[in-house]
Amino acid sequence: MIRLTTAAAAANAPRLSNRLLASTALLTAVLAALGAPAAAQTPQALPAVPVETETAPAATAPEKGLSQPLGAGTLDAAGIASRKLASPDAAALLRSLPGVSLYSAGGFSSLPALNGLADDRVRVQVDGMPMTAACANHMNAPLSYADSAVIGAIEAIAGVTPVSKGGDSIAGTISVTSKPAVYAQPGEPIHGEGSLSTVYRSNGNGTTLSGTTTAATERFSLRYTGAWSRADDYEDGNGDKVRSTLYNVQNHALSASARKDGHEITLSGGYQYSPYSGFANQRMDMTLNRGTTLNGHYKGEFDWGTLDGRAFWQRTVHAMNFLHDKGGADRGGMPMNTDSHEMGYAVSAEVPLSAQDTLRVGNELVRYRIDDWWPPVAGAAMMSPLTFVNLNDARRDRLGTFAEWEKRWTPAWTSLLGVRNDVVWMENGPVQPYSWANTIGMGMMGMANPDAAAATAFNRGDRSKTDVNVDATALLRFAPSASERYELGFARKTRSPNLYERFAWGTGGMSSTMIGWYGDANGYVGNPDLKPETAYTVGATAAWQDAEAKRWSVKVTPYYSHVENFIDADRIGTLSNGFVQLRFANHTAELYGINAEGRSIVHQDERLGEFTVGAVVSYVRGRNLDTGRDLYHIMPLNGTIDLGHRLGDWSSVLEFQMVGRKVLVDSGRNEPETPSYALVNLRTSYVWSNLRADVGIENLFDAHYELPLGGVDYGDFRASGNRQPIGALAGMGRSFNLGLTMAF
Repeated sequence: MIRLTTAAAAANAPRLSNRLLASTALLTAVLAALGAPAAAQTPQALPAVPVETETAPAATAPEKGLSQPLGAGTLDAAGIASRKLASPDAAALLRSLPGVSLYSAGGFSSLPALNGLADDRVRVQVDGMPMTAACANHMNAPLSYADSAVIGAIEAIAGVTPVSKGGDSIAGTISVTSKPAVYAQPGEPIHGEGSLSTVYRSNGNGTTLSGTTTAATERFSLRYTGAWSRADDYEDGNGDKVRSTLYNVQNHALSASARKDGHEITLSGGYQYSPYSGFANQRMDMTLNRGTTLNGHYKGEFDWGTLDGRAFWQRTVHAMNFLHDKGGADRGGMPMNTDSHEMGYAVSAEVPLSAQDTLRVGNELVRYRIDDWWPPVAGAAMMSPLTFVNLNDARRDRLGTFAEWEKRWTPAWTSLLGVRNDVVWMENGPVQPYSWANTIGMGMMGMANPDAAAATAFNRGDRSKTDVNVDATALLRFAPSASERYELGFARKTRSPNLYERFAWGTGGMSSTMIGWYGDANGYVGNPDLKPETAYTVGATAAWQDAEAKRWSVKVTPYYSHVENFIDADRIGTLSNGFVQLRFANHTAELYGINAEGRSIVHQDERLGEFTVGAVVSYVRGRNLDTGRDLYHIMPLNGTIDLGHRLGDWSSVLEFQMVGRKVLVDSGRNEPETPSYALVNLRTSYVWSNLRADVGIENLFDAHYELPLGGVDYGDFRASGNRQPIGALAGMGRSFNLGLTMAF
């Protein structure tokens, strides 16, 4: 395990700074070799690079037409600047957006939920790439590959989503984009800039080091970004260590961009390496993750409109086992490996048919392959002598096509109509248990081996499926004045099952408990006969603001979703220590709720500065209409109130986070109830020249609380030898956080 003290971090900072400066020099040399003019030798030739500062809360997002519904939540680079202080987890940046909640997972890999629907039900894109978790426990979540140091913007659209931004999802879309490429100003020689950041978090002794460097001419731009984060197990509000919450991860990316006459092309490559990450609510931990991505993006302007094209490739090598917190050295281990490849393209065009009409059309292909196998363990009768083959060259390919028409009928009335078709092909090869014998173990004491019969039946059955899915969206916006806007929307959205929901075939107690991304430590069995989910959603948004959209805004969004063939889980057996075994099954479900947010500048003058207040409130209720049970992992009533102040280059936020008691739980999965709680967070930052300092205290009063979407505390349960009653996962106690960013 790598441990980095504050002194060690300080010692490493100059080393990383030197590497970044060397990288800038190398990029400059490359550009010079391409024929760019030589850079001036004096430092004054390079303009000062401003350090990002948080601006006053905008009253409303700029008008982008119905391609961005009123209910969408957005964050720009300035809004992200101080939020990344608390955690390296990019998903954690979304906490302040209405309708967004997070399933607790590893320290940098939370799973986002939109209006109560999570994980694969959410379309997540990182720089336009639809990334798939290559893990039976979804430990390598798509947002775990996003480096918060270079995120330029985040958009979260919950519920009614335009078909141009949807596809194979019923919850909505989260889109993360990197900061745009930087080019030299006209007449400027080679432009160079960069930044170096370090963050220390007291709870868990967490450290993050990151940096960026750019060299550019007027037409070419090269950028490198790198980040490394690690932490030990954190402590809860009672001062007790929460086991299996440690992590270690690094990300690197290199991009090259070129532009000319309204056309731009970007080629980028990324690499992630994580030697370990604990998962407190899972039976397993992540012991290796290597992710490699290649991404090519073209955007061009023509007389007839704009064209956007992208091609991408990703490979993930992933391993799970037990870390020391779960007794990895004592238990002998249970290695689980995956190797996946994902590639595809997406092309879309936006065509202004007239001053009032805009047409958007597009097509995309996503081709996914994965192998999931569990090597035998010497001396373990139940995990030998063969390799357990879970997914064998499993395939999930999707071809999607959409058309969308937006029309402004009058200055006040605008409509959007869209239709989309997605064809999904899925297949799994022959599988294999640890042993084909009907019993496993020693002599007369052998135990029944249900996996042998399950593998035989699975191999004889139909191991391929094809789904033809149709989506449709209709939006209508009425803006009678600059101070008010109203929007009504309806959507039919579909999602096909993922590979594990359909093809996880193991019915044994041990094999089934290795499947599941819910954090409940139960066992899950796949169902090849699952049908795609179809959600019918209606939502309305009312937004009010001052006439100049500068001082205040209020937005309210109620919604309702009826989901046919909702993929829930039915109990089929009991396991040891009170856990249960479930099989994925289609049901009918409904979800309804409301999101509300408001912001206002309450006082502003030159002497005292600017004082702001903001609030976000979200409520969702979900039910399985067939069983009468509440849906699993539904966030109770929750909200935040933030009081902000800004005076020149100094800005501060005092945040109150409140979560209601969780009593509506899924009894079928033994979901724990959690009490209500309130947290107070404080952040302040100051910018001096090209240096930014951030100081924050998360959970200021060191409150003890249990996470409503945290699942069960399996790490502590396992450490007790399975003797203590298993409870809900506790949240992090007080943490003093310090961040420094230097731009050059």
